[in-house]
Amino acid sequence: MAQQLHGIPPSQLEDDDLRRELRHLHETRHETLLDGSESALRTHTERMLALEQEFLRRLPSEAVPDPMRTRAGRRESAGQPVPGRDLTGTPD
Repeated sequence: MAQQLHGIPPSQLEDDDLRRELRHLHETRHETLLDGSESALRTHTERMLALEQEFLRRLPSEAVPDPMRTRAGRRESAGQPVPGRDLTGTPD
């Protein structure tokens, strides 16, 4: 069976529209998981993944994690050794 597309293809969305669509899907994820049918959850997941992949491809600088939310960043801020880096943040 051919896959039915839902919504505008992510590659055709403007950056602001892509951000808005992705934000809306993330806002509705929990409700879809708890109250949606299997089909609705599958469709939601497929659309969310397609939008996330396009976002990461097109806007990688916006997806860089905050160093304080990573194990290495927290260790570095606490003055602890970080495997693969010295305390100045340069590679060994």
